[in-house]
Amino acid sequence: MWRELEPIGRHSGSGGYRRFAWTGADAECRAWFEEQARARGLVHEVDRNGNQWAWYGDPAAGDAVVTGSHLDSVPDGGAFDGPLGVVSSFAAFDELRARGVEFAKPLAIVNFGDEEGARFGLACVGSRLTAGHLTVEQAHRLTDGDGVTLPRAMEVAGHDPDAIGHDPERLGRIGAFVELHVEQGRALDLSGDRVGVASAIWPHGRWRFDFRGEANHAGTTRLSDRRDPMLPYAEAVLAARREAALAGAVATFGKITVEPNGVNAIPSLVRGWLDSRAAGQESLDAVVAGIEKAAREHADAHGVELDVVRESFTPVVEFDHALRDELARILGRDRDPGLAVPVLGTGAGHDAGILSGSIPTAMLFVRNPTGVSHSPAEYATEDDCLAGVTALADVLEGLVRR
Repeated sequence: MWRELEPIGRHSGSGGYRRFAWTGADAECRAWFEEQARARGLVHEVDRNGNQWAWYGDPAAGDAVVTGSHLDSVPDGGAFDGPLGVVSSFAAFDELRARGVEFAKPLAIVNFGDEEGARFGLACVGSRLTAGHLTVEQAHRLTDGDGVTLPRAMEVAGHDPDAIGHDPERLGRIGAFVELHVEQGRALDLSGDRVGVASAIWPHGRWRFDFRGEANHAGTTRLSDRRDPMLPYAEAVLAARREAALAGAVATFGKITVEPNGVNAIPSLVRGWLDSRAAGQESLDAVVAGIEKAAREHADAHGVELDVVRESFTPVVEFDHALRDELARILGRDRDPGLAVPVLGTGAGHDAGILSGSIPTAMLFVRNPTGVSHSPAEYATEDDCLAGVTALADVLEGLVRR
């Protein structure tokens, strides 16, 4: 499975993946998912929001156990973020079949659409729509960098954009969702464990900073006459690092657009996107407020206007404690009595976090020896991936038999 999926959407220059929602690479990934489902005799369906499902048993029976993740990527992303969870889900199902497990509940494997938000700027679109966290009107206003709207992109890919929206009936079928994911950090590597259980997702969001100045000639305009928006933007980048360090949080300006974007032109507009995350809401608020304060002070000093827009936000997500504890119990049953399965928080958002307010959700993490993610250097060893499959199979067996 890994060898078949690995080349899809891979950029020959960077070695990273460009599997963006509703593109050709996305279509290839979706075709791969359908093929894996049908090869196992699973019923494949695409829901109203474009998420793919592979069902074993009758979905209408309710209380289903669902696992899976996503197949799309960030720009030049790694091979493991998302796909590891989907591949491991099919492999875990194969393991359950090999064990002769009797299913007391339906089981489904899911591929959520547009989790990374690389094309339209909003993460977890498929799960947000399903859970009602994103309205149809909001979704229809999403556009990519070329001005293509989400509805148009879906239509071109053969999906009906008028059908999207909240899907409580589907959520009502699900009794538990467990997402396996490569760890995006080094906690497991430092503890020496191959697999861990997630406790919570840090609160996080995306803010757009628009610095508006005045375009002018780079060679003839005196420094004292300039209204250069690049200067306060640069100060905002430095402030992000400073404020995050003070709060024990993280803050990153990872995307920027410049107008008119000429080498010999002073910019008229610098637009930067801030991603910030912290262990608690107060810390996150303090970080973003500190960055905005510094940005406004420097914008005023340079005669530049500043608008700050919060484009997305997810509060702290505490995974269902009963389900989390059940996972820890299942995975810890063969270990030394005093040795607990690692339970760790994460600063990364996931579909499991979006769904947590609607259904019981939990996550498993597989060790990442470098801690690198959202990069072609993202990596997990085969032995650790197989340990993740075994752990997921153990968990699913315990849940489908209850």
